[in-house]
Amino acid sequence: MSIPNIPDVVAAIGALGLASFALVDASKLGRKGGVSNSGFSFIERAVQQLLPKERRSPTSAGPSELRTVVDILHANWINGSPLGDQKAIAKSLIKLRLSSDTAIALAEATRADPQVLSKVAEKMTSGDALDSKETNVLGRFDLALTAILDEGYQRADQRYRNSARVFASVVAIVLALLGGWAVSGYDAAHYFWTADMWIAGLCGLLATPLAPISKDLTSALAAGVKLAQTLKK
Repeated sequence: MSIPNIPDVVAAIGALGLASFALVDASKLGRKGGVSNSGFSFIERAVQQLLPKERRSPTSAGPSELRTVVDILHANWINGSPLGDQKAIAKSLIKLRLSSDTAIALAEATRADPQVLSKVAEKMTSGDALDSKETNVLGRFDLALTAILDEGYQRADQRYRNSARVFASVVAIVLALLGGWAVSGYDAAHYFWTADMWIAGLCGLLATPLAPISKDLTSALAAGVKLAQTLKK
């Protein structure tokens, strides 16, 4: 392969990676969001940690409060809303459930004083002013709540990104193998397990990590080739 063809090869591999990501992204049409659903279990676990007495499956005719909260967060997750906005929504939904009945469970999850947090919940409901001790407990509760939700969302985001890359890599390799077979002009017996097949598979393997940087890398390679040609002259 000649040097001037390298930028074209990099651009083609990057395009293959983008196509693979697009096909994987199309799985969002699934009932539960396809690949977008990956990682949401960490968020649901964080919410259940904060609301341990609620059950995910309702026993009555209507949905439980936990199910309502989880469904709202799931809708935002599979829709791809900004992570900061999702955390803020989750935090607001949990704090809205702070009452004298839920204060003990929330205090256990956030290691706050349950008696003081119960008084805080009562005063927030009645609109009475908080004293310094109650304000301090509320602040600690807010920080702990933020930390728990942040951990859940960060782990969920990592799982989603890794899952998307893995699925996109598989799709890219399959597309590369089929594409290499199509342009080779050989039948299956003369293509598979040959050098051409392994080269196509390598291109598919490189497609996923190369896709986000293919544009910059292509420009850099093109500039390098031009510099090499200038020096030769």
